[in-house]
Amino acid sequence: MVAESDEASGPQTVAAGQLRAFVERIERVQEDIDALSDDKKEIFAEAKAMGFDTKALRSIVKMRKQDPAERQEAEAVIDLYKAALGME
Repeated sequence: MVAESDEASGPQTVAAGQLRAFVERIERVQEDIDALSDDKKEIFAEAKAMGFDTKALRSIVKMRKQDPAERQEAEAVIDLYKAALGME
């Protein structure tokens, strides 16, 4: 009977160990993300202190992530909307 009990708890123990490993990895990654987020805030604060517009910087960073064709399409749509609203 002891062997059956050990076999039944064996897979549960393995699964619990795997689960714990996943959770701990996620926690470590989250700590890294939080640290990087703090670093990013400090960079924006430094840029602001130097007189740069942080809203514009955020827009530039976002635009640089985009594919050039995607960015051109978005800019064309914005230009179209601005023209339709008489903002040009």
